[in-house]
Amino acid sequence: MNLPPRRRTWLAGLALAAIPALALAAPATVWDGAYSEAQAKRGEAQYTAHCASCHGDNLAGADVAPPLAGGGFLSNWSGQSAGDLFTRIKTTMPQDNPGSLGSAAVADVEAYILSKNGFPAGSTELPRDASLLGQTKIVPDRPGA
Repeated sequence: MNLPPRRRTWLAGLALAAIPALALAAPATVWDGAYSEAQAKRGEAQYTAHCASCHGDNLAGADVAPPLAGGGFLSNWSGQSAGDLFTRIKTTMPQDNPGSLGSAAVADVEAYILSKNGFPAGSTELPRDASLLGQTKIVPDRPGA
């Protein structure tokens, strides 16, 4: 595209101005499609490899490992953010090697956990950044329902 320099500068400024607006467009709750189906599928493989031995194949928890699905999970995490969950997983899991999962794997596992709790998938992936995820609240009931 061959635009005059003044027009290119204006368009570049407009594009840069849109970046903060995109960052603010994070889902308000996990009911707003905070993860993608593909991400949850990758998360299932990560969960099986790194989490299922303690939390169980069905995410029900066992012994000291808390449940990651159902009422127990929702009562533990209700009102907290997806960023809080991301940080907990990233810094304390897996129990036998805390902090060993990269941000991509943690986001994928969290997407799988959200999917198993019945929260709907959306068109974008769960971010790999706890601060962005901090804007998305975990709430047990769909707002307005």
